[in-house]
Amino acid sequence: MNLAANVIDRLVNPARTSDPERLREAVSGKTVLVTGASYGIGEATSRRLAAAGARLLIVARSAERLDDLAASINAGGGHAVAYPADLTEEAAVSVLTKQISENHPPLDIVVSNAGKSLRRSLHHQYERPHDFQRTIDINYLGPIWLLLGLLPAMRENRRGHIVNVSSVGVRVAPGPQWGAYQASKGAFDRWLRSVAPELHADGVDVTTVYFALVRTRMIEPTPILRRFPGLHPDEAADAIAHAIIERSRTNAPPWVWPAELASVVLAGPVDRAARLWHRRFFAESAVGRSAAKRGARR
Repeated sequence: MNLAANVIDRLVNPARTSDPERLREAVSGKTVLVTGASYGIGEATSRRLAAAGARLLIVARSAERLDDLAASINAGGGHAVAYPADLTEEAAVSVLTKQISENHPPLDIVVSNAGKSLRRSLHHQYERPHDFQRTIDINYLGPIWLLLGLLPAMRENRRGHIVNVSSVGVRVAPGPQWGAYQASKGAFDRWLRSVAPELHADGVDVTTVYFALVRTRMIEPTPILRRFPGLHPDEAADAIAHAIIERSRTNAPPWVWPAELASVVLAGPVDRAARLWHRRFFAESAVGRSAAKRGARR
C-alpha cells in the first residue's frame, strides 16, 4: 500500500491490529462468542480469534455452514462449538443462552456481529412493514435478548467484554433510503451506550466498532456502494481484534467525530445536502432503470 492509500485508509476506516501475539495475549484460553459467524465479518473474526487460542462459540442461522466452519477450525487445531440459532426468535435465543450457560463458564468476550443491512426507498415500503420488523428483530431486539441471557453470569463473574459491530451511519446525519437499517442499528447502539456504565461498574467493558463500508454479501444489493473504498472481511476482523486488545469505548474512523458534530451544528445545511444528493441520485437511478427496460425490450 502506497503512502497516499495508507493515509486514506487510516482516515476512512477504524483502527486495525494484525499482530497475532498481541491478540493471543488478549484471547488465549478465553471463551468467546461470535454471532453472525457463518459469513463475512463474523467468519473472518471467528477464524482470527480461533488462531489466537480462543475457545469459540459460534452462532448463526445457517447450521450447515456453521458446522463447516467449526469443523475447519477444529481440524486446524483450534476450538469451536457451533450453536445454530435464529436471533430474530425470542424463544430460540432463550434456549440458546440457557444451553451456553449450562455448557460453558461465564463468557469472557461477546462479539455482537449478526445484522441485516437494508436500503430501500420509502416509495417501495408502503406495503412492506416486514422490512422494519426484520431489521428491528436482528439489529436491535435479537442482540438485546442474547445479552439479557448472558450478562448476569458475566456480571457475577465481574469480568467480560462486549464488542458491538456497528455502522458509522448511527453516528452521522441519517441518509435517505436507509431509514429501517439506521433506526434499528441506532436503537441497539443507544441501548448499549445507556447500559455501559452499569456494566463497567461490574467489570464488563463495552466497545463499539463503527465500520464505514465492508465488502460482504450484505452490500451486494446496493451497487452504488461498490464505488466507495471499503475493507475486506479479514481487515474488518483486524479492527475487531484492535477493539478486543485495547478495550476502548469505541473504534471508529477519525472523520466520524467531526462529522457527528457537524450533523448537529450544521443540521440545516446537512439536511439540504441530503435532499440534493437524493434528488440527483434518484434521477440517475430512474434514468438507468428506464434504459435497462428499453434494452430488455429490444
